[in-house]
Amino acid sequence: MKSKMSELLIIGKRIGILVFLIFLFSCSKRNITYFSNLDPEQEGKYSQTVEVKPIRIQKEDELEIKVTTLNPESNLLFNYGVISEGGEVNIGSLGSYGLSKYIVDSEGNIDFPILGKVNLTGLTREEAKRKMTELLSKLVTDPRVELSISNFKITVLGEVNNPSSFIIDTDKITILEALGLAGDMTVYGRRENVMIIREDESGKKLFRIDMNDKEILNSQDFYLMQNDVLYVEAHKKKLLQADINPTTIAILSIVSSVAVALIFSFDEIFN
Repeated sequence: MKSKMSELLIIGKRIGILVFLIFLFSCSKRNITYFSNLDPEQEGKYSQTVEVKPIRIQKEDELEIKVTTLNPESNLLFNYGVISEGGEVNIGSLGSYGLSKYIVDSEGNIDFPILGKVNLTGLTREEAKRKMTELLSKLVTDPRVELSISNFKITVLGEVNNPSSFIIDTDKITILEALGLAGDMTVYGRRENVMIIREDESGKKLFRIDMNDKEILNSQDFYLMQNDVLYVEAHKKKLLQADINPTTIAILSIVSSVAVALIFSFDEIFN
């Protein structure tokens, strides 16, 4: 009888050790601090020196363009594609027009009133404004052009609190700003292995960055481009939880509790 009890006691102790190791593994320390290798003594001196790549117009981009000239009829024509049919045109101030929208087609062109097809793909916003101004200057005096990319969008997915797509109204956005829009990473997000999916004229590109490393601040990858997808992978502990059936978790918890109880009971009875 005692031999059987001794065997049970050994088994119970082994189960207890196994449970302890599992608990120890599950509580292993993880680095969830951004730029954790930044020296505190250099925090005030660390500066961004990388040259930021400008956003360039791509196919299927949606552009908003407003043209203002000294001639009210030209304003009406270039902004709405219509000509006044007699009478006085009293719409001539800068704030009286909304920005007309133009889709960049598969060949990189927009179809602009009077000018016709204008190729803008590959140009920055300032370069596109300059090109439009030069073309319009051949037709009217002193044209003023406003141009913006209205569908500048980034998408943040994975282990963040608010995964979604976001329309950006500026010419640049950092990874930190994108994560801020998405409510930051959850505690299960792998900060050391964040994935960026980017598509341009040459095709899709995929690369990874380490948000724990201060050197990302000096990388061009710190800034996102239009239509970028930022994907935060889940830590393996989260994946393990997703794979384990809730019933299995409950059974393991009960078995662990019983094993611990047996260990203490057998020690009191037979020692």
